Amino acid sequence: MKRIIILLCFVGMTMHTFAQRSGRFDPKKFQVELEQYIVTEAALTIQESAIFFPIYREMRKKQQGKFGQMKRYRFVDASDDKAAKDAIEQRDLLEIQMKQLIQEYHRRLMEVLPAGKVLKIIKAEDKFHRQSFKQMAKKGKWADNK
Repeated sequence: MKRIIILLCFVGMTMHTFAQRSGRFDPKKFQVELEQYIVTEAALTIQESAIFFPIYREMRKKQQGKFGQMKRYRFVDASDDKAAKDAIEQRDLLEIQMKQLIQEYHRRLMEVLPAGKVLKIIKAEDKFHRQSFKQMAKKGKWADNK
């Protein structure tokens, strides 16, 4: 569960970082590359892709909504213990909701695709995000945002 939450936070930060880089990040291009990578790595057929991607896109849209809610808590004053406590509790709730959302969609996917394919998809998505992070780090994109 912690790995999934960390990965989701990483994805959100990655997208946010890309967006801050003078408009260089193209979310549509990122999405196309991610989907192509998933198709290739998980060896999805055309039929499987047609079943998978509408469900996946729906899940991602809901995840992005949760990330948006989490952003509010980045600006909480850490010297205000009451506000910090509230922020921590709200973030914890959002992270739990995020995990429940992922679990719900994984179940839905396993109803329409074999579990082995769903696991390959999950691994492919994780791998794509790790590779994207490494590429950004090599290009020095993280150094500018500190």
